[in-house]
Amino acid sequence: MHSLSLKLFADFNAGAPCCFRGRDGYRCRNLDAGRRQIGFGCWNPSRKYKVLACALERNGNGGESSSLNPTPIPISSSSFLSRSQTYALLKQQMEVAAKSEDYEEAARIRDSLKMFEDEEPVLRLRRLIKEAVSEERFEDAVKYRDELKEIAPHSLLKCSSDATTLGIRVQVRSVYIEGRSQPSRGQYFFAYRIRITNNSDRSVQLLKRHWIITDANGKTENVWGVGVIGEQPVILPRTSFEYSSACPLGTPNGRMEGDFEMKHIDQIGSPTFNVAIAPFSLSTLGDDGDSF
Repeated sequence: MHSLSLKLFADFNAGAPCCFRGRDGYRCRNLDAGRRQIGFGCWNPSRKYKVLACALERNGNGGESSSLNPTPIPISSSSFLSRSQTYALLKQQMEVAAKSEDYEEAARIRDSLKMFEDEEPVLRLRRLIKEAVSEERFEDAVKYRDELKEIAPHSLLKCSSDATTLGIRVQVRSVYIEGRSQPSRGQYFFAYRIRITNNSDRSVQLLKRHWIITDANGKTENVWGVGVIGEQPVILPRTSFEYSSACPLGTPNGRMEGDFEMKHIDQIGSPTFNVAIAPFSLSTLGDDGDSF
């Protein structure tokens, strides 16, 4: 029976872990505690910054086993969530080290992040899909996409979206804000920028907004409000309106979608209509898409 938990260690001077690299991460034997630890990140045991996901192995009698034999960890949506938390914690620790001017440690964590990015299944599959498409190996691209869909359905959704309703185009791009996030407390902060372009021949006014926000656990929240950023902007034909806002989330991944309620202002009594905001991802891993 395995239990997986994510922990942030500020100091690890107690114990002398012996680390080696395995197929599914970095395994350490803590010689004092007599337990095996599996970290999806990477760390230097002699330093004070360590982020790892631990799996405690128990024997049939309910006691701890000190076996160092590799035990594969199944790739699942829950393990993807844990890896995303590890990734966010590593990035935060690098920022902390840099701000405290511990540049040597910041460089170590930077290298750990690079190794994590090279081996993390979601990032690896995204890279393979991109390479397969560019080389026109579409059969391989389908295989990689299906693997990605199985282990992390959220990751198939881009951190951007683009939709047009009645000539009103809405483009969105989200980004993870490390400096406002506290992964160790389950607090993740995402900013997003929206561009609304009126490609119709009639002027419109944005009256209300509606968001549907879903976290990685499937918890959904509906948010309604008047206008955006304190305004109810009028958008003339062939012009755009842009604004930025943010969304706090309790998991490192999620999604947003919704709609704007608008009306044409060139005729009194015009009915309102809804303009779709297509779904987009909130992800600490981000994607390789360009901003609009």
